[in-house]
Amino acid sequence: MSIRHVIALVLLVAGTAVLLLSACALLVLPRPYARLHALASATSLGAPLIALALALDTGPGRGAVKLLAIGALLAVSGPITTMAIGRVTIATDPGHPEEADT
Repeated sequence: MSIRHVIALVLLVAGTAVLLLSACALLVLPRPYARLHALASATSLGAPLIALALALDTGPGRGAVKLLAIGALLAVSGPITTMAIGRVTIATDPGHPEEADT
């Protein structure tokens, strides 16, 4: 087993741990605003770590570049999607304090 495979395995375990912790947090957290925090770490950290691990394990080539592009898109679009979901949740939640002011 080469050092490249060991690093890929460490990244894969770290990404999987982040995704599993995020899934457990979704089950435990009561409010939608708190659940968004769990989803943010899964999309901006967990999935890109897994994509990076797969790209490292694939080796140099087109496959690795595609996996790195997917990981970068997930890392950039994850927080944007979380913010959009949070804004829609605030707009549709009748009990939210900001809604009462408008």
